[in-house]
Amino acid sequence: QRTVAVFDLCLGLVAGRDFIHKAVFYTQQKVYEQVLSDLETANSLFDESESLSSTDLLYDGDVRKWRKFANSLHMRSLLRLSKRSEMNSLAKLAEMIGNPVKYPVFENNADGALLPISGISPYDSPISRLEDFRSNKAMASFFVNTLVELNDPRLPIFMDEATKNDGSQEKIGYKGYPSGFAATERFDYNASNINATLGTAPMKVLFMTYAEVEFIKAEMAWRGLITDQAAPHYRKAVEAIIEQWGGVVPGDYFDNPKATYDGTLERILLQKHLAAFFCDYQAWFEYRRTGLPEMKPGAGMDNNKMVPVRFNYPATLQQTNKTNYEAAVKSLGGPDDINTKVWWEK
Repeated sequence: QRTVAVFDLCLGLVAGRDFIHKAVFYTQQKVYEQVLSDLETANSLFDESESLSSTDLLYDGDVRKWRKFANSLHMRSLLRLSKRSEMNSLAKLAEMIGNPVKYPVFENNADGALLPISGISPYDSPISRLEDFRSNKAMASFFVNTLVELNDPRLPIFMDEATKNDGSQEKIGYKGYPSGFAATERFDYNASNINATLGTAPMKVLFMTYAEVEFIKAEMAWRGLITDQAAPHYRKAVEAIIEQWGGVVPGDYFDNPKATYDGTLERILLQKHLAAFFCDYQAWFEYRRTGLPEMKPGAGMDNNKMVPVRFNYPATLQQTNKTNYEAAVKSLGGPDDINTKVWWEK
């Protein structure tokens, strides 16, 4: 939730002094201010007349695509800060969207930042054993049911069908288990499991997609902060992420009342939630920022049925850097637990 002072860390490495273990923590505001400043600087430094090394795994040396990636990350970071009025992040975000010449961002799926994993050393799959990827796993009802209601082509890409729990293994369509169900609850079916192909190389690791940029624009239009209409950006985003996964968007997809843009932020963020599948913690970050989509807690959910809002600091810090650890926790305004909101969420 906070970052070690890089200057102190580097100085400690050079000087060989022990204060590397007792670094002071920057506040999250300070970290974000530096991140935004660095991304702004990066946009001006990319020389599109040059090319990068042929060992560039993301863009094969294409500098313009790297520039688009930097600016797209800038957009994500600015939106993350939407609750912090002192950062004036939404005004800056509107400025960027309104000036694509100065701030080029992702324009199609080919621009997206996806790391290819061939499965051949040194580009080995991060999933070493497929059985660990799938064993004792099940898809969540909310996620599955939403895709079913949308008649979404990503269903067979993301998961297999559920089966009867009578030994027959008869397929019964796509069904998940409710998140946080009670340990005593039993089901008469085996829930859909994640598709084995998603854990098998060759594969791609999603850092940031073109769809996310369009969802950001859709939200900004919904907020009335840019002159565009939200609906076209929403549609582009949904189509892009389906195609990103290799699906084909049905011609009548948006005729479905569950899929068409209904003028609400809830609809934008529901599809953005689906689009964040397999993209690190982005769905959780967006839920913390907005509280959307709404999801009911399960009867067996821990933590008083509350969704955690942060990670704890590593336990080792309490021994190796106790004074600065305690100062960092105090600055958060609460105890070091998973329910103390971080700065950008307040």
